[in-house]
Amino acid sequence: MSKIDTQGMSAPMDPNYKGPIKAQKHKPWVVKPHRLFTETYAKEMKILINEVLDERAGRMNYTSYFDTEEYKHYVGEEEPSYKPNRESYNPSYYQ
Repeated sequence: MSKIDTQGMSAPMDPNYKGPIKAQKHKPWVVKPHRLFTETYAKEMKILINEVLDERAGRMNYTSYFDTEEYKHYVGEEEPSYKPNRESYNPSYYQ
């Protein structure tokens, strides 16, 4: 055995080896933050919060996303699309 290979990172073990030893550059580790809620859960919470604000302001003139009777569909079909109230949406109102 000419070298001990631990994940391909060790140098040759021959004491008479005179070749170039080339250091590898490694990028820093990419850290992806873990969130408590999934993306789907966060999306549904945003929809729920906006619906509660619309209901409080008296602008609930559309079918709620959480009204499961209105969104029934057969297997193999697409779920009916959700159409929130967009004409009276004013983001600065909520800030």
